[in-house]
Amino acid sequence: MPKHAGTMYTIIFQNYFIYSMVVLSASASELVFQESLSKIRTYSNASTQEEAVKGLIQRVIGDRASEFNVRVNPQIQREGADVFKIYKSENCSVVDIEGSSGVAAAWGFHHYLKYFCNCHISWDDNQLNLSSVLPPVDIQKVANDRFRYYQNVCTTSYSFVWWDWEQWERHIDWMALNGINLALAFNGQEAIWQRVYSRLNMTTGEIDEHFTGPAFFAWGRMGNIRGWGGPLSDKWHDQSLALQRLILDRMRSLGIVPVLPAFAGHVPRAFKRLFPDANLTLASKWNGFEDKYCCPYLLSPQEPMFKKIGSMFLEEMVNEFGTNHIYNCDTFNEMSPSSGDLDFLRNIGESIFHSLTQVDEDAVWMMQSWMFNHEKT
Repeated sequence: MPKHAGTMYTIIFQNYFIYSMVVLSASASELVFQESLSKIRTYSNASTQEEAVKGLIQRVIGDRASEFNVRVNPQIQREGADVFKIYKSENCSVVDIEGSSGVAAAWGFHHYLKYFCNCHISWDDNQLNLSSVLPPVDIQKVANDRFRYYQNVCTTSYSFVWWDWEQWERHIDWMALNGINLALAFNGQEAIWQRVYSRLNMTTGEIDEHFTGPAFFAWGRMGNIRGWGGPLSDKWHDQSLALQRLILDRMRSLGIVPVLPAFAGHVPRAFKRLFPDANLTLASKWNGFEDKYCCPYLLSPQEPMFKKIGSMFLEEMVNEFGTNHIYNCDTFNEMSPSSGDLDFLRNIGESIFHSLTQVDEDAVWMMQSWMFNHEKT
């Protein structure tokens, strides 16, 4: 067991109307807890982040990007919180922006456009009526929060699933401009699961009947449904992997920490054929889907296969995409556990977490708190 795998801490993040829970490896020591948090950071150097922000500014305002000077200086951080400084005198034609990270610098640029130039940048369109002479400024801002988290796991199916790189590039720029430094990055995971299932001797037909179509990925990934709208083509898998590489490269270059997916315990129905003695429980029925499309199996957390499959998936994921040591999975999205026994629930949590730390000893597990709240809405 890794040196920090002891008591679990939880932190609730609230940002952009998204509620999420982070479960971290830590001992009872606050010092060790903070050490775990320190793993959630960018690993891109300052010059890489500077160049990425310069590219962002060029994409936003074109030729007028030459009127902005950007510097990324991690030393101006305040107790782990991002800082940006913006300065322009009356007599100077250049706006100087200094940020503790690429995200902080991009955030500072947007702050200047919004509050000093009366501009507006949205998901879909911009209003960028800059005056011929940019206004003077001398301000410094310190972020209230160390982590500014964005998305929930369903946003993929609500908005992103059909996007190409041009749309993603614009949206990642929007993330950085709004100071987001922690975001889900879920593309391409079905291709990774295809590799894992094939290694376990699952047939192509069995894999096809498990994967949902792209518009329903969110609920297929969380074990609510299976097969609905599928199957997926090899072309889809290849394109998803290529797109994910572009997304991760751009996020990381700007200083955004991507959250990768992990194994939540749901497995295809074919597991009954492959492992007839395994302890498998049908997931609870969700939203009235008939048996053909609902209820994959939930593998018992006490099965050695649980940790093996979770580790196989994460190993493939990390080998393909690298890691920033933070992962998301949700076992009971809008579903009731088959047992309310605390030992059962504890074993699921421990098995998921151990499947992460077997591959990445610095792993941090992030999960939604929606499962505690959805019945109240």
